[in-house]
Amino acid sequence: MSRIVFLNGSFLPIEEAKVPFMDRGFLFGDGVYEGIAVLDGNLVDNDAHLERLERSLGEVRIPNPYSRAEWTRLEEELARRNGMTEGFIYFQVTRGVAERDFMFPENAAPTVAMFTQAKAIVNAPAAETGIAVVTVPDQRWSRRDIKSINLLAQVLAKQAAKEAGAQEAWMVQDGYVTEGGSSSGFIVTKEGRIVVRPLSNAILPGITRKSLLALSKDVGIELEERMFTVEEAYDAAEAFMTSASTFVLPIVTIDGRSICDGKPGPVTKKLREIYIRMASSPRMAAE
Repeated sequence: MSRIVFLNGSFLPIEEAKVPFMDRGFLFGDGVYEGIAVLDGNLVDNDAHLERLERSLGEVRIPNPYSRAEWTRLEEELARRNGMTEGFIYFQVTRGVAERDFMFPENAAPTVAMFTQAKAIVNAPAAETGIAVVTVPDQRWSRRDIKSINLLAQVLAKQAAKEAGAQEAWMVQDGYVTEGGSSSGFIVTKEGRIVVRPLSNAILPGITRKSLLALSKDVGIELEERMFTVEEAYDAAEAFMTSASTFVLPIVTIDGRSICDGKPGPVTKKLREIYIRMASSPRMAAE
């Protein structure tokens, strides 16, 4: 069966989905996006993702084409039509179709595209083995808090990681880790405290990051929201990343250096366990 996608109000086979040549997403990268996990058929952290979408759209002044209830209905219907119980829903909103001009077009209708990716999240092999990370210079623009579809710097960062035999890149500015190519980065101190960079325009406000920080407080794990250097990460007791498509993944090497004993650590394992427990609950995942 062909994968079903959503495009501008219609569900249709992916082979039939066409975006106009003059769409500003194609010409300028003029748009924003979101990605939401599906687990046991439930949308994970959906309200928080839709709140972030509203913020990103507002920051770039693209009108939101749907209410939260309508977005949720479309997501659920797309998952149902594709028979997906575990995986990822991606959607983006561009400013729409108009003659190429840098200024905002008048009366352009936003383009909305949405698709699913079936994926094993809970039983991902990387959760057992951990992943490798390499550090790269952060070459992005200054408004990284907006979830823009302009992802060229992240593409280059993640390609550098792949060519180095790693699975993720940590971007670095002035010696400090900002975030991963498509994830939030954390370390755990030898005293067992989680360290994560505080929110600002320098990083994306990760939704999984937000939920995990709240859950960590509930189970009594201490937290430090501050910047950390690459050298501090090398010497950490543990390191891990979070994202909507992976939840919590242990990082066992950075730039070829083993983190502690080079195995997933107890704090990371515990955080992954409690996040999956939350995501598996229909009521909690929706909150």
